[in-house]
Amino acid sequence: MNPSVIPSWNMPRWYGVMWALGFYLGFIVLNRMYKAEKAPEKWMDSTFLYILIAGILGARLGHCLFYQPDYYLKHPIEILKIWEGGLASHGGAVGIIIAVYFLNKRVIHQSMLWILDRLVVPTALAACLIRLGNLFNHEIVGSPTDLPWGFYFTLNDETVIPRHPAQLYEAICYLFIFILLMYLFWKTNASALKGFLLGVFFVTLFGCRFFIEFIKEDQVAFESGMLLNMGQWLSIPLILFGIYLVAGNIKNLKSGKPVPVKLAQNG
Repeated sequence: MNPSVIPSWNMPRWYGVMWALGFYLGFIVLNRMYKAEKAPEKWMDSTFLYILIAGILGARLGHCLFYQPDYYLKHPIEILKIWEGGLASHGGAVGIIIAVYFLNKRVIHQSMLWILDRLVVPTALAACLIRLGNLFNHEIVGSPTDLPWGFYFTLNDETVIPRHPAQLYEAICYLFIFILLMYLFWKTNASALKGFLLGVFFVTLFGCRFFIEFIKEDQVAFESGMLLNMGQWLSIPLILFGIYLVAGNIKNLKSGKPVPVKLAQNG
């Protein structure tokens, strides 16, 4: 079996399309969740605006400050050139958490965990689509492999040798995480357990990310020779926090139709 070859389409366009599609489908899912819990309609509009802006800004700043701080601190205007690529999921997570604080304080008035427990469900789907965008763009490629499903990444790989389709591995994992979170939200009382869905998300998504990083090429030069790369170091605290949230709630998880959380009257 010959390794798969990803064709050289108009690559920059596909990554942006997958980001946009991820947000669009994700907010369809979130809107359905809000409606099921009889949340005010204005919450959805505010959530979309806050999360869209914070997610993109956080992901961009995360890449610039976590992966290439020396360059971007010397050339700050380059940070604005988001169309040239460079977004970090960990930065996006930090940006969204900050946005949720202000969203809750100004609009929703529940708790940050209430909002985050719902946001992580569509976020897993968006993460799946974004990784497919990386695949189409021939970026964040895997290490060389002689396995029969290795991919030739012909756009940015000077050696053009078969490599692990690490982006595809992540996309598949994130799709299963989305399915798991949907099941937990709709078929159990998980939505009533503050922080449980967020914890499951952190443990599974960043756990998968941690292990798949072992078969990825380094994204930046300074990662060469490190025991763990930057993505793995940034994943560890999120995994540990996720374990804490899950451990504190797992004993109360029950199957059956979920009972909507009573919403604050001033929301």
